[in-house]
Amino acid sequence: MTTNSGAAPNAAACTQAWLQAFNAALANNDASALAACFSTDGHWRDIIGLTWKIATVSSSAALAAPLLAAVQSRAAQGFAIDTDRTPPRLVERAGEMCVEAILRFDSQVGEGACILRIRANQATPPQAWTLLTVLQSLAGHDEESERMAREEPAFDRDFQGPNWLDKRREAVRYTDRDPEVLIVGGGHAGLTAAASLKALGVEPLVVDRMARIGDNWRLRYHGLKLHNQVHSNHLPYLPFPKTWPNYIPKDKIANWLEFYAEAMEIDFWTRTSFEGASRDPATGRWTARLKQADGSLRELHPRHIIMATSVSGTPNIPEIPTLERFTGKVVHSSGFKDGAAWRGKHVYVFGTGTSAHDIAQDLHGNGAHVTIVQRSPTLIVNVEPSAQVYDSVYYGKGPTLEDRDLINTSFPLPVMKQAHKLLTAKTREYDAELLKGLEAVGFRLEFGDDGTGWPLKYRSRGGGYYFNVGASDLIVKREIGLIQYHDIDSFNADGMLMKDGTQRDAALMVLATGYKGQDHLVRGLFGEDVAGRVGRVWGFDEPTQEIRNMWMGTGQPGLWFTGGSFAQCRMYSKYLAMQVKAVELGVLRQG
Repeated sequence: MTTNSGAAPNAAACTQAWLQAFNAALANNDASALAACFSTDGHWRDIIGLTWKIATVSSSAALAAPLLAAVQSRAAQGFAIDTDRTPPRLVERAGEMCVEAILRFDSQVGEGACILRIRANQATPPQAWTLLTVLQSLAGHDEESERMAREEPAFDRDFQGPNWLDKRREAVRYTDRDPEVLIVGGGHAGLTAAASLKALGVEPLVVDRMARIGDNWRLRYHGLKLHNQVHSNHLPYLPFPKTWPNYIPKDKIANWLEFYAEAMEIDFWTRTSFEGASRDPATGRWTARLKQADGSLRELHPRHIIMATSVSGTPNIPEIPTLERFTGKVVHSSGFKDGAAWRGKHVYVFGTGTSAHDIAQDLHGNGAHVTIVQRSPTLIVNVEPSAQVYDSVYYGKGPTLEDRDLINTSFPLPVMKQAHKLLTAKTREYDAELLKGLEAVGFRLEFGDDGTGWPLKYRSRGGGYYFNVGASDLIVKREIGLIQYHDIDSFNADGMLMKDGTQRDAALMVLATGYKGQDHLVRGLFGEDVAGRVGRVWGFDEPTQEIRNMWMGTGQPGLWFTGGSFAQCRMYSKYLAMQVKAVELGVLRQG
């Protein structure tokens, strides 16, 4: 909103002017007036705030009627600036200067929050460019109320009775009861979901095939670190210590996950394999089959199952013609542990994503003669500063982590694409020398759909990029070799025959060919009918502009999915938990 003098708008006054028009349109049940509160290219994103969905509606003409209906259905009212949070301010988002404000509202379901953005250069009256509505807490069942309901007396008169540890040991056995929620997968996705559910008084049990909590990180290749910085990777309720490094080593993450499960009192069964489940619609309960370490089978009957097996849980082993002729060792990247055993030997790594580059660098550092086999163009970005620019909302002084998370969830997909195109163009400038060097040795580059960079590649396909922490430099220097898959004629006992007639011998071939998505598991574990009702998991759904079936109700009652980055799991686990709690309370009906 511009002023007569051309000065920047007063953020609070601009927000209040918009709120006055918005609240009046709601009070008058006037869809036309509500549409006028948004710019023609405006967006409304809802995360269970006014509906039980995660969905985005774009354009003022399209969003006014559903927004008005949603407000009425929940009797939402009192939209106002939240004076307890970051005040309205002028910021740049997606290349646009805008007023950004955190709002609050009440409804019959609970307390809500909003992020409002108004372009700063538009004429009066102010119109919303984006509006996010989220549910912050369920009425009567906020986390503090639930905590107080669990509070025990200050002391027990019977000192010989069971103490806290006795109760914890007995509770985790589930000898005479069933968990309300069974969570399959004990990585950061499963643990954050469990922590958020426990905070709302819902009893979850996490099961995982690994022998020890954190082994999904602990047992990966030797030199692995997280490739984005610590600031965005905290877990809910228990952030990492301020003394931690920016890039967290895998074993440090593994040990933290183990500590986190203990500190948050999460019931967890290790060495337990989920063998599948069927649901009785009459009782609303699953019969879940679990295979335990001793080979015995255990049946549990939870009301909900959350699949937290990660976005990339099942190794993808592609059909590579004639590879079966090779008599050396072939291993998927998930089974690669350490490059030391391959010193002085020729190794080929198939793939050009993060795992492929990291494994190649590990092998190179251990003295192997390693060559990467490129199968398709790949996005390469230097880990600093380029890979980090997309997480800028978490850097510097300012809002709390809670407010930053709310801001981070508030970008509708079209605005996110607009922002990421600008950021990707900037990273290409930062990385020009590296990219030129890669192209010179024949590496095929790409920069995401319509130049939107790595984050949207992750949200659409779970990979296809690499944060350069040194492997790309080694490729440019030709210390790590590079060949194109289409130049291979066939494989033989000793290695591979190239189309130019040369023979390349190998001792090891590593298939860093990615993983299958969660929907791959559904068919095998739940059957064709459930798989048909659920449909695809992960990747963007065009009508809703959201990631398919993640953190929300699916076509199969009682079946939920979580996964993604540390930040995504932290942000969305509470919304998933509130939906499960709402089902348990009878506020939300599924099916």
